[in-house]
Amino acid sequence: MQFLKILFWCLLAFIAAVFTISNWNAVQIQLWGGLIADVNLPLLLFVTFLIGFVPTMLYNHAIRWRLRQRLATCERELVELRTPRPEPVAFAHAETPVAPITPVGPATDMSTATPPGSLL
Repeated sequence: MQFLKILFWCLLAFIAAVFTISNWNAVQIQLWGGLIADVNLPLLLFVTFLIGFVPTMLYNHAIRWRLRQRLATCERELVELRTPRPEPVAFAHAETPVAPITPVGPATDMSTATPPGSLL
């Protein structure tokens, strides 16, 4: 397959060389302000080809880059979703003995206590 690709590009280069040699004519291009440029026809055709090809190629590369970024994001999310998460462990609460509640009487009432540093 690689041989066919090389053969195709060599054939294309040969056809371009034959076209260039047989059409090496000066072409007049009228520019703004009454200027006239003499340009060889193969160079003119190459420049017009690049004017059409380069923006399309840049647009294609931008779209492919954006799609690769989206695909990588989706693949990361998929891997994250497929990884097993540890299941939550349910702990059984042990019965702890509860101390009995003692009633608060007037002797232990904090409202009648004197603040520190006060004289009685």
